[in-house]
Amino acid sequence: MTEVKIARALLSVSDKSGLVTLGQALARHGVELVSTGGTAKTLRDAGLAVKDVSDLTGFPEMMDGRVKTLHPKVHGGLLAVRDDPEHAAAMAEHDIGAIDLVVVNLYPFAQTVARGAGRDEVIENIDIGGPSMVRSAAKNHAYVAIATDPADYPALIEELDANGGKSTLALRRRLAAKAFAATAAYDAAIASWFAFADQSEAFPDSLSVPLRKAAGLRYGENPHQSAALYLPTGPSARGIAQAEQVQGKELSYNNYNDADAALELVSEFRDGPPTVVIVKHANPCGVATGETLIEAYEAALACDSVSAFGGIIAVNRPLDGKTAEAISGIFTEVVAAPGADEEARAVFARKKNLRLLLTGELPDPARPGLTFKTIAGGVLVQSRDNGQVAADALQVVTKRAPTEQELADCRFAWTVAKHVKSNAIVYAKGGATAGIGAGQMNRLESARIAAWKAKDAAEKAGWDQPRTIGSAVASDAFFPFADGLLAAVEAGATAVIQPGGSIRDAEVIAAADEAGLAMVFTGMRHFRH
Repeated sequence: MTEVKIARALLSVSDKSGLVTLGQALARHGVELVSTGGTAKTLRDAGLAVKDVSDLTGFPEMMDGRVKTLHPKVHGGLLAVRDDPEHAAAMAEHDIGAIDLVVVNLYPFAQTVARGAGRDEVIENIDIGGPSMVRSAAKNHAYVAIATDPADYPALIEELDANGGKSTLALRRRLAAKAFAATAAYDAAIASWFAFADQSEAFPDSLSVPLRKAAGLRYGENPHQSAALYLPTGPSARGIAQAEQVQGKELSYNNYNDADAALELVSEFRDGPPTVVIVKHANPCGVATGETLIEAYEAALACDSVSAFGGIIAVNRPLDGKTAEAISGIFTEVVAAPGADEEARAVFARKKNLRLLLTGELPDPARPGLTFKTIAGGVLVQSRDNGQVAADALQVVTKRAPTEQELADCRFAWTVAKHVKSNAIVYAKGGATAGIGAGQMNRLESARIAAWKAKDAAEKAGWDQPRTIGSAVASDAFFPFADGLLAAVEAGATAVIQPGGSIRDAEVIAAADEAGLAMVFTGMRHFRH
C-alpha cells in the first residue's frame, strides 16, 4: 500500500517538544488523537480533542502507569495487515480499530543514568510499552507510520499537507528504519548499564555499544574511503568529539584522529604548568611546558619545526592572543584548547581554514573506559591505557640515582612516550621533548631517529648542541638488548626510564652503570599500536 490515510494517531511521548504543533496539524486533517497521561494533558491544554487510551482498551492505566498500552486493541490496531481478510475479520469480531500513526519517544533512561539517579529510579525509567508500540508500528510500516524523534515532525506534517492527510510508503520506510535503530540503541543503553554499572562486568558476554551518527565526513583516511562520526547515546566523558568548532573548514577523519591524539596527551598535563602538544599523523612531534603558553609553544615547535608544518596543536590553558599569533606563524590544521579569549579568536579568524576547537574541561587521563579495534572477522576490546606511575613507585636499578632534574625529565619523557606509537623512544630536557622516535620495528632505530631529529632541530635553531645532551630518555617497553640504551648514551642522555622486565635486564643495567647513567624501572609498559 503506497499511501495511507491517517485516520487515528496514538501519541505517547516523554519529550513534549513539537508535540502541540504536530497535534494541531493532525487535527487539521481530521485525525482522531488517542493519547496517555501527560501527553494527553499537553494536547488538551492546547485545546485539542483527545481520547484516552483507556477509552480505546476499556481498561484503566494501572500499576503506576506500567500497564496502559499493552493491550490487543492497541497492538491489534498496529499489527493488523489491512488487506488480509483474516486480519480484517479479527478486527471486526473484537472491535479493534486501525491505528495509522504512532508518535512515541521513550522514557529518558540515558538521561536518568547521566544525572546519577539511584537504582530504583533507573529501573523505573526502562520503558516497556513504548518500545513495544514502536516495534509493532515499525514492523507494520506498510500500513502504519511511526515517529520516534521530534526532528521528524516537520517532514511528517509537510507530507500530510501535501498528500491530503496521507502518508507515503517512502516516508514510512524511512521512519521505520529510524524507529528500529532507536529501540536498538535504547536496549543497548540498558544492557550496557546493567553490565557495567549494575553488575560491574569488565567484559560482558554480549557487548552493546549504542551510538548515534553525529556527522558524515568528507572521506576517511584516504579519499576512496567513506567515513562518519558517531557519538555515544548515553553518558560519556567529554572529548574531541564533543568540542565546539568555532571556525575553520569541516573536520576530516584524520583531523579528528590527530586532534584526539593531541588532546589525550595534553590532558596528561591538565593540572600542570602551561603545556603545548604538537601532533603529526597521530604521533607527537613536539611537547613542552613553560611559564607561559607561548613559551611552551616555542619550545615544542623547536623540537621538530619541519614536522609541525600542517600539524595539530593542543594546549592545556585557554588561548591568548600572543600564543595565537605565534601559532599562526606556520600552517596549522587544527588547534584544540579548553577556551580562547577574544584576542586569540580574532587572530585565528584571519586564518579562515584553521579549525579552532574549544573543549571546555580537559578529559581526565585516569578515567576508565574501553577501546575498540576492528580486525578481520572481529573486534578487539581492551580497557583504556590509563596507567600512571607515581614517583615513589619508580625503582632505581643503577649505581647512580637520578638527580631531581633528571627524575623530572624522566617522568616528563615517560608521559609523552605513553602517547607515541611503538616502538617509542623520547628524549626530554627541561620540560620539553628533545627528540622523538616513533613506530619503528626495533627500539635501536627509534633511539637513533630521535637523536637524529634532535641534531637536526639544533642545526635549524642555531644551537651549539642538540637538547639530547644531558637529557633523560624514555622507552615505552624494556630494552631487549643494550644497543638501544647505548644509542641513547651516544646521543648524550644521562638518565633512562623504562619498564624493565627483559631477560637481559642485568646486561642493560651493567651498560648503564659503565656509562654513568642513572636508570629507573617503572614496572609498567605503554605499547601503542
